[in-house]
Amino acid sequence: MSTTPNLYRGFRFPAEIINQAVWLYHCFSLSLQDVELILAARGIVVSYETIREWSLRFGRAYANSLKRRRPQPGDKWFLDEVFIRIRGKLHYLWRAVDQHGNVLDVLVQSRRNTKAAKRFFRKLLKGLCYVPRVIVTDKLGSYGAAKREILPGVEHRQSRYLNNRCEVSHQPVRRRERHMRRFQSARQAQHFLATHSPIHNHFQLHRHRLSASESRAAQDRAFDSWRDVTGVALVG
Repeated sequence: MSTTPNLYRGFRFPAEIINQAVWLYHCFSLSLQDVELILAARGIVVSYETIREWSLRFGRAYANSLKRRRPQPGDKWFLDEVFIRIRGKLHYLWRAVDQHGNVLDVLVQSRRNTKAAKRFFRKLLKGLCYVPRVIVTDKLGSYGAAKREILPGVEHRQSRYLNNRCEVSHQPVRRRERHMRRFQSARQAQHFLATHSPIHNHFQLHRHRLSASESRAAQDRAFDSWRDVTGVALVG
């Protein structure tokens, strides 16, 4: 479902500027101050705090619309978890991608035990409404225990090397974490990453697999979808 123009009612800046700020912030490794400076260079004077509010208010709506519009992901899921430090305490970012590199879901948790793995599996299945043909994980025992209970009929491959696709998918988060000087709370991390992952992933076109003309066509389709879900096509 496309975002309606009413989303922007009462805001001083037009939809084009708001969605451009959110796009810059989530597509590139930029701080809020970096986005403020880029907009200032174009004659748009807006504070980084306003950009933060736009990201919180509109970013999640954009991300949810992109997730609803995406085609059904692949049937081979790669799962992985990495630690993130929040106020000095270790947490774990659980992530799943399909064989095409599409991010399926993320979840920030304080543990990486069987209970945490089950919670992530259930969140994945609730959001996608289908089961995969095969899942690929590292050798963490929690995956096997959760899989036997929740996905008993699914093939499970465990290897430290087969899971590189998901491990590489963590890299944009690591860059953002550095720019943000780490996350301030698990809730903030979950909210930001649930917004960041769909938006950033939407513009990852895997150009090494495409010809120049195919890459341009894919880029045009990505921007057309972006304009649609942000409502710019409707208010322009």
